[in-house]
Amino acid sequence: MILTALNDYYQRLADDDKVPLPGFSSEKVSFCLIFSQEGKPLQIDDLRDTTGKKPRPSSCQVPVDKRRTSGIHAYPLWDKTAYALGFSDGEGKRLVDEHEAFTARQFALFGESDDPDLMAFLRLLDQWRPEQLVELPGYSEEVLDTNVIFRLDGQRQYLHENREACRLWGAALESSEGESGQCLITGKIAPLGTDHPAIRGVRDAQSSGASLVSFNSDAYESYGYSKNQNASISKAAIFGYSTGLNHLLRGDADNRQRLQIGDATVVFWAKARDTAHAEAAEGFFAMLNEPPSDEQEAAKLGTLLAQVAEGRPLAELDPMLEPATQFFVLGLAPNAARLSVRFWHIDSLENLAQHYAHHHQDMSLEPSPWKGMTPGTWRLALQTAPIHGDRAKAEDLLPQLAGELMRSILTGSRYPRSLLTNIVMRFRNDGKISGIRVALCKAVLAREARHAVHSNSTTQEVPVGLDPHSTHPGYLLGRLFAELENAQRGALGNEVNATIRDRYYGAASATPASVFPMLLRNVQHHLSNMRKKDKGGLAHKIEGEIGSIIDGLGDRFPRSFRIEDQGRFAIGYYHQSQARFAKKDSAAKNAEDEQGESE
Repeated sequence: MILTALNDYYQRLADDDKVPLPGFSSEKVSFCLIFSQEGKPLQIDDLRDTTGKKPRPSSCQVPVDKRRTSGIHAYPLWDKTAYALGFSDGEGKRLVDEHEAFTARQFALFGESDDPDLMAFLRLLDQWRPEQLVELPGYSEEVLDTNVIFRLDGQRQYLHENREACRLWGAALESSEGESGQCLITGKIAPLGTDHPAIRGVRDAQSSGASLVSFNSDAYESYGYSKNQNASISKAAIFGYSTGLNHLLRGDADNRQRLQIGDATVVFWAKARDTAHAEAAEGFFAMLNEPPSDEQEAAKLGTLLAQVAEGRPLAELDPMLEPATQFFVLGLAPNAARLSVRFWHIDSLENLAQHYAHHHQDMSLEPSPWKGMTPGTWRLALQTAPIHGDRAKAEDLLPQLAGELMRSILTGSRYPRSLLTNIVMRFRNDGKISGIRVALCKAVLAREARHAVHSNSTTQEVPVGLDPHSTHPGYLLGRLFAELENAQRGALGNEVNATIRDRYYGAASATPASVFPMLLRNVQHHLSNMRKKDKGGLAHKIEGEIGSIIDGLGDRFPRSFRIEDQGRFAIGYYHQSQARFAKKDSAAKNAEDEQGESE
């Protein structure tokens, strides 16, 4: 199914002239050798992109018939310098053999042609001496071991773009077609292929590419077939799926169909009635996973998702987003010389939009820790990693957790339970009780409640904002802990080296009975200290808040909390702490308004 969808995507790209035709491949080319009609080499042209800090090879569609492995195999009308020019950092018999193989293949393919450009090229090869390279204008050591193409002096097109060369190359491919059979992808009887091109662009995979389809052991073979003959796929379909996937994985700055989630490189594409609607769906999905940095645009997207969650049809919100558009999401991870499929998901655009809307709803928290739109999946996954300095490191992220999180968002299923466990562990280890981490706790608990097996479940709803009526012990004790910390800050100000959160948060959230009695005794000293410093009003407010929270608790503190209760504790702590700041902001705003009116 994956290969079929990728092959269909290739057909769409091919119809729009965005990918090479069969027998060609987009390869990185750095230099071009220019030669005369007499076959004399004239100069080396640098084709690299120099707009960045470091020159980068340009992408060219060049003839390719199969993937080169450890053996010697030359390509038509282009290759790396060892093959095409017989010049490399290395030396020895292999270098000679590679250049001889390149020359022999060009004569075998084009030796009978009377095309003047091809005849000039063959004269160049016949007269070429590798040591000539260093004498040419434009030569530098940067040329060595790069891919080079050729151009006849006075021509605008490169030699591999020559019409006669392309015709001869196509004829050669047809004559080399082997055994025919039924293709597993298209279902048609066609020449079968055995060589699957390398897939490039998956992070941490081999730089030369890795295989998505391969058989490297007898244990995976059957019915007497060897290696890739076990995958009965036509040459055309092999070219289609591999070209489509490599296009999705390309490293261009404008590629918005590729995401990195943990160790999984994620690509996505759509199948709609025309290219315009498919691209609109792909752009919409890209924004869902990497929200726009502009606050207004992010807010618009958040509003759209809220309307989807309320049941409004997607097509009413944007006519280009057709609900029936089929959507594909593929997550790939490196596995030695091969690729592992982390996840594969197919759904309609309408269902995906609803799932993301529910995710946006589950993550909602007041006050919001972000502006506009829920952060992307990658940023959410990073919250489970330890904080080093001001930020988490990607290498500390559990790769499977990131993939499970992405899958739960795509399918609308429960978030991974390990997500809540890891977040709570981070609270206790690094003390970073950030809004985005609290929102993740709230999302896991809210979705668990919604997916509860028993419809008559008595589990309390997880509040979005401060809920003074909640009687959940975890939530109440989180609020109480925030007020105790507020009392400490009110009494000691900025002179305190470590607050009670720094010292007691872990114990308070996991084993309340062991900590809260002591904290409640100490708070009386803080309240008394505030009254002595003419902060009697503040002390009275805090004391009243503490009293109202304690009234909602039972006769004794719980001895221990489950991981879910610890999540509620964090939510209560966040709500109570942020409510204090909100009151300060509101008071400051009212004072400014009153001053403005008096003026």
